[in-house]
Amino acid sequence: MFLNNKKPFLMAGPCVIESKDNLFEIADRMKEITTKLGFDYIFKASFDKANRTSVTSYRGPGLDEGLKMLSMVKKEFDLPIVTDIHEANQAKPVSEVADVLQIPAFLCRQTDLLVESGKTGKIVNIKKAQFLSGKDMLNAVKKVESTGNKNIMLTERGNMYGYNNLVVDFRNILDMKEFGYPVIIDATHSTQRPGGEGQSSGGDPKYASYFAKAATVCGVDGYFFEVHPEPSKGLSDATNMISLNGIEKILKELKELYDLSKKQTL
Repeated sequence: MFLNNKKPFLMAGPCVIESKDNLFEIADRMKEITTKLGFDYIFKASFDKANRTSVTSYRGPGLDEGLKMLSMVKKEFDLPIVTDIHEANQAKPVSEVADVLQIPAFLCRQTDLLVESGKTGKIVNIKKAQFLSGKDMLNAVKKVESTGNKNIMLTERGNMYGYNNLVVDFRNILDMKEFGYPVIIDATHSTQRPGGEGQSSGGDPKYASYFAKAATVCGVDGYFFEVHPEPSKGLSDATNMISLNGIEKILKELKELYDLSKKQTL
């Protein structure tokens, strides 16, 4: 399905589920673009953003309704699904719909969450915490491996070195590659300014394509972008997401660089 090392894979979609129409519009366009450019595509959307900055921020439709909507996307567009889980008891029901269970960065040390995700047998994408190094992620990997599941991916999304800002240290990608599992660059969250807007996070999406290109040179296997038809109107991560109209140009350039990088390493 993907992770075949013959072409790059992409996880992309809105930060949070907003509506069926929004999901279908994004899935339809992203499948068209990725098929044309030669990416394996995994549709991403969260049914619940449990780590929003403010208690008043929109979180999503919740587990039951969210999984119904993701199931519709999966059936309508024949796409694999990745979505976040925040609690160990969500692993089993989510695994019945999602092909990839994603562990949010802030939760990547939660043993029960990692173990229950591993027990599903599904691919587990562990996002590296903003406070950990790439080498530190070996402990998270071992927690999933303890279940006998070696379907693991790791995602770089920046480190926090100061207030309301992140810095991407590309050594983390090289270090995580040594574990023998696919490594992804989360290009949009890496531009985030956590809590930078007071009641929400800010961001600088103009840097996202450059982070993705630099990560390509470092040997990443896949990419993560949050996309939206109108990012400024998004109900979560409005300042980080890439416009649906602008993502094709970014992906075209990435695919060309990815192919060139692979040729030079053969």
